[in-house]
Amino acid sequence: MAVINILSPHVADMIAAGEVVERPGSVVKELMENALDAGAKNVTVELTGGGATYIRVTDDGCGMAPDDAGNCFLRHATSKLHDERGLEAIETMGFRGEALAAISAVSRVELLTRRPDDSEGTYVSVTAGDIQDMHDAGCPRGTVFTVRDIFYNTPARLKFMKSDRAEGSYCVQQAARVALGRPDVSVRCVKDGKEEFFTPGDGKAESALYAILGRDTALSMLPAEGENEGVAVTGFISSPAAGRGNRATQFFFVNGRSIRSQSLQAALEQAYKNTLMVGKFPACVLYITLSPGAVDVNVHPTKNEVKFSAEKRVFDAVHYSCVSALQGERDTLKMRLSPATEKKLSPQAPPRQEAPKKEPPRQMTMELHSPPPAYGTGASVVYTPRPAPAPTRRPAWQAPVRKAPTPMPQPAPAPEPKTDDTPVRVAGEVLRTYIVAEQGDKIYLIDKHAAHERMNFDALKARGREIMSQALIQPQTWRPGPEDREALGENEALLREMGFELEPYGDEDVVIRAVPEGMDPAQVTAALEEIGEKLRTGARDLARDGILQTIACKAAVKAGWDTDPRELQVLAEKVASGEIKYCPHGRPVAVTLTKKELDRQFGRIQ
Repeated sequence: MAVINILSPHVADMIAAGEVVERPGSVVKELMENALDAGAKNVTVELTGGGATYIRVTDDGCGMAPDDAGNCFLRHATSKLHDERGLEAIETMGFRGEALAAISAVSRVELLTRRPDDSEGTYVSVTAGDIQDMHDAGCPRGTVFTVRDIFYNTPARLKFMKSDRAEGSYCVQQAARVALGRPDVSVRCVKDGKEEFFTPGDGKAESALYAILGRDTALSMLPAEGENEGVAVTGFISSPAAGRGNRATQFFFVNGRSIRSQSLQAALEQAYKNTLMVGKFPACVLYITLSPGAVDVNVHPTKNEVKFSAEKRVFDAVHYSCVSALQGERDTLKMRLSPATEKKLSPQAPPRQEAPKKEPPRQMTMELHSPPPAYGTGASVVYTPRPAPAPTRRPAWQAPVRKAPTPMPQPAPAPEPKTDDTPVRVAGEVLRTYIVAEQGDKIYLIDKHAAHERMNFDALKARGREIMSQALIQPQTWRPGPEDREALGENEALLREMGFELEPYGDEDVVIRAVPEGMDPAQVTAALEEIGEKLRTGARDLARDGILQTIACKAAVKAGWDTDPRELQVLAEKVASGEIKYCPHGRPVAVTLTKKELDRQFGRIQ
């Protein structure tokens, strides 16, 4: 009896749909790319119910003939590829002929399209891949795709969908990526009746960047430009002073296509070597242009990954363009927008709330323990040297504690008794990073930041479920990215448990009213960016430990800071006692040398 079955075309389409249509955001991406290939200059994306209920993409492109309107839903039906030679140099966003077949296989689709010279358009209704109705209809030039009830006929996929809020946010992110890649096309995105963003389509990358990423991000960017053996790079990178807590604002485009590339990511971040704080990441919007034959986009059905025929050439072009931008620019980019564009992109004033009234942008003071980096710090940041901390453990900026943990958990078990009762003596500090201490015939080299981070982490874990918080004398207003805003909003209770008090302010901003005890307010936005990434990538229990690690890190002394000798003594004693061995990330906090090992190094003994 034969055991190999030939799958029906319908089942094959549903399997293929799993590769192309991962979630509603995939539908938004594919339909927008089809609109761009059709020559559209204006694209509107509308969605409700996180995109799973309703997505409509409207464009003013070339439209389709009646015969093409029916054939476009067939698998491997495309107008962008004619033979195998076309795969050698693909210049369109789509080419595989799988997207519309995959989308229609797992949803209900309506198509309305008309070419400019036709007097009438065509209406097509498709359910689960089968055409239900098709007839002439009046409609404007271009194409309108309406997609409803995604995965209604595949319950196994439907149960893996996230909340409407999360899926809607992902749809907006996908639309924003496509819009950033084509600043010459005006894109409007509307979610649940509210406009999320609007790009003017004036052909200026800075206009699209300003509209999508916001004013603060746009003003912190530096223009980057360069060319290396046929690979041209243009775009913007962030000032070293404007490092982010994650890589969510890194955008790379190859010939207008949004891609993910670890190679380009490494090229960008290596340009910031020795200029960006540890744990910070640069933001970028970089456009790489090269011959279509030098890049293979036929790597994955989603077309998010590509291969370069000369990867090192592309790497060098990106790297040296970024290095040049950082070395050559000492002021932040001043956006030059036309009055009409500025008026269109200006955000509406938020409704009156109890939160602090927004003020015009002002200079921000950032405390550093070392001179600012040699290049590209940005005119909107003022650096002041950090004074040596006072002996008291309470920072000068700390307000009274607003709440205390209840109920009080039992104290952590005491460490095992020391085997060596010899007092620990701190001999000093080298490189403003490492403590040199001795105990008996042992010498300790201690990473003060790692040791203090571990001490903070253990103290936070011992407090139980609720962390003490401190109110900020002056609440901070912060505009997170879409991904961070979504993750923080869904975990509001967990963040309050960790000592953060956040309130929405308008549609996009957040007011920070309280932070965990001991955290420097200057570190709070960076901490929230890191926490947002951990919440997106980890389970709740794992995310909780990740949040505690971030809080412990931001409250710990930093390498390069002047540290009170009494604090160094406490850290040295905890390390020598064996209470602290590793930082929360698993790195050792100290290196131990014995007198015998030193004598052997100096030839005193054999």
